[in-house]
Amino acid sequence: MTVRTRYAPSPTGEPHLGNVRTALFAWLLARHHGGQFLLRIEDTDQARSVEGGIEAQMETLRWLGLDWDEGPSVGGPHEPYVQSLRLNIYQDHATRLLGEEKAYRCYCSTERLEEVRRVQQAQKQPPKYDRHCRELSARDRQAAEAGGAAPVVRFKTPLEGETTTEDVMRGSVTFKNDTLDDFVLLKSDGYPTYHLASIVDDHIMEISHVLRGEEWLSSSPRHVLLYQAFGWQPPLFAHLSRVLGPDRGKLSKRHGAHAALEYRDQGYLPEALINFMALLGWSLDDHTDMIDRDTLVQHFDLDRVLANPAMFNADKLTWLNGVYIRDLPPEELAAGVRPFLEKAIGVVDETTLLKIIPLVRERIKLLTEIVEMADFFFKDDLEYEVETLLGKRFADAPPAAHEALQAVLERVEGLPLWEHEVIEAPVRGLAEELGLKAGDLFGLVRVAITGKTAAPPLFETMEVLGQARTVARLRRAVGRLHEG
Repeated sequence: MTVRTRYAPSPTGEPHLGNVRTALFAWLLARHHGGQFLLRIEDTDQARSVEGGIEAQMETLRWLGLDWDEGPSVGGPHEPYVQSLRLNIYQDHATRLLGEEKAYRCYCSTERLEEVRRVQQAQKQPPKYDRHCRELSARDRQAAEAGGAAPVVRFKTPLEGETTTEDVMRGSVTFKNDTLDDFVLLKSDGYPTYHLASIVDDHIMEISHVLRGEEWLSSSPRHVLLYQAFGWQPPLFAHLSRVLGPDRGKLSKRHGAHAALEYRDQGYLPEALINFMALLGWSLDDHTDMIDRDTLVQHFDLDRVLANPAMFNADKLTWLNGVYIRDLPPEELAAGVRPFLEKAIGVVDETTLLKIIPLVRERIKLLTEIVEMADFFFKDDLEYEVETLLGKRFADAPPAAHEALQAVLERVEGLPLWEHEVIEAPVRGLAEELGLKAGDLFGLVRVAITGKTAAPPLFETMEVLGQARTVARLRRAVGRLHEG
């Protein structure tokens, strides 16, 4: 069997972590078995579709490197891959079921359906359609249509017996047919429901494995019944467990979860997010956290996917991201942080940026942190309060701070060689001469040349800034203390 999987999102906005994890697992399964991964847009619920929704889905997959073999912008033998462009296919299949008396037209108004639901709720019965139109006579149907009623098409669910669905992870799951309703296949506007469209497309597109969230498990008997009605072999189903927050509640932004593209904008690497998502319900073994894409493809299969809920850990994702950042070659890390720097401060010099990378790579866990860590390299109008410059050590002794900075200025402005080892020796010696702790003096210098209390290593920073800029900043800080 050729493994063919699909990611079939609705274009209702940017995909969130749970959606993208489903896409990742489907992609990994196809790549592991040398099969095909399809992208299909399920936009039959037009009211919920948003402008740019399809583009957001594709942009997310591209950012993560989840390439699709068939689908929008790629094409394939089953075009089109957008369901709103395939309406005639679904209508033809609904007509087939009507002709075989496996479905029927329902003319019930919205008001009647709401009243039926209200009565059922009052009687503490599970709400479902009461099959009012299931056995309508030809005369009753003609009368309804003459009155202008726009029917939906409902499936004739068997009234007795059981339907069993096979799940790769959960085994056989059986449902009593009398607990199921006569669900809608085709809406009155001619658009199919998810139940009809997804089954028809999965069959036509020869999907071998359907991976989706466990919330669809309760719908699986309907889908099995549809496959039986059409005389088709169902694909293998794998209903993936939910991803929960650390408090075991529904995953949300309060747990640190965001839409996938928000992670990109926050400075996460796609490799880190892929690694993190793969561990949400799957494992290579009982101890490995760092797993690259090639290893995932080599080892991923459904036999190690857990049926129990996965737990989201934002701290672990950020830790993973820091590890991946530290593993990047300098040129790649520079290219990754550049957009965030340029968005904040404008065009940055590439030569300077490459000099900065070794100073920050061990300190940042997000690409966005480069701005706070290194923006002072590219601007000279440093903004900081005198109180920040003085810090706790010199808060009550501004003259001592002025004297110390003046002495540092005199020591470094005449240095014949501007390298961090050469800079450090006289400044460290000065601390001893002035009776200061080295850390206190270095902190004073750090704020003077960076405007920050936390920055990359001091003397390496001075080397990258260059002698002229460092001296100018020290002189300005001395002046501010003199004015104060």
